[in-house]
Amino acid sequence: MASLYPPGSVVSVRALLLGERIDLKGLESTQRLATNPLLIPAGEGQHAALFRYGAVVLFGVNPLQEVTFVDQLARLVGQPYGKRETEETRLRVDPAGEERVEGGEILLHEATVESLQVTADVLAKSVAFALGLKKGGRTAPRDRDLLRYIGDTLLTQHKMVGRVEVGEKPDVLWDLPGPNRLFSRLADEYELQERKLALDRKLDLISHTVETLVDLLQNKRALRVEWYIVILIVIEIFLTLYQLFVVGR
Repeated sequence: MASLYPPGSVVSVRALLLGERIDLKGLESTQRLATNPLLIPAGEGQHAALFRYGAVVLFGVNPLQEVTFVDQLARLVGQPYGKRETEETRLRVDPAGEERVEGGEILLHEATVESLQVTADVLAKSVAFALGLKKGGRTAPRDRDLLRYIGDTLLTQHKMVGRVEVGEKPDVLWDLPGPNRLFSRLADEYELQERKLALDRKLDLISHTVETLVDLLQNKRALRVEWYIVILIVIEIFLTLYQLFVVGR
C-alpha cells in the first residue's frame, strides 16, 4: 500500500488513554483503513488508531483538532479517566534511511497503514503500562478497603494481560511479517518487555501482600471469636456460681 505521508514528512504522534474502554462498534459506519487495530481517517492528512481498552493514537492531529476529535469519541468511552496518560513523539518519512528511533523521532521508509498500526500498537501499550504501573504502586489498604483492593488488583491483571495483551504482537504482524523489525525496535525503545516484567513483579507483590493481609484479617477475626467464647464461658461460670452461692441459699 502507498505511503499515507510523502517522503520528508514529519508527523506528530500522540497516544492517549481515554478510559477503561472504547466501544468500537459505534464506529462501524466510519471509513476504515484497517482493523486490529482499527485505523480511521481523522481529517485531511490525519489518522487515528483506536483500541478497545481505551487508548487512541493520533497521527498529524494538532491540539485543537485533538480536542474536537476526543469530544466526538466521548460517547463511546466507558468510564473515562479524569487524568489521561499520554505519550508523544514524531514520525519522519525517510525512504533512504533505516527504520529506527532517533532523536525522539520514529523514522520510517514509508508511512503505510501497517507501519502506522505497528507504531500505534506500541504507543498504546506504553500509555496502558504507565497507568498499570501507577495502579500497582498504591499502598496497602486498611481492613475495610481490602475487598476493593483485591478487586482493583484483579481488574488490573485482567486488563493488562487479557484486554491489552501486553505480551502479544499486533495482529498485523501475523498477516504481514515485514514490519516485524519495526515493531521490535519500537518495543525496545519504549521498553515494553521491561515494563511488562516490572508490572508483573508489582502485581505479584500485591497478590502476596493481599494474601498476607487476608490471613492476618482471618487470624484477627478468629482471635476475636475466641475472646467471645472465653467471655461467654466466664459469664456462664459467673451465673453458675451465682446460682450456687446466692440463689441456692
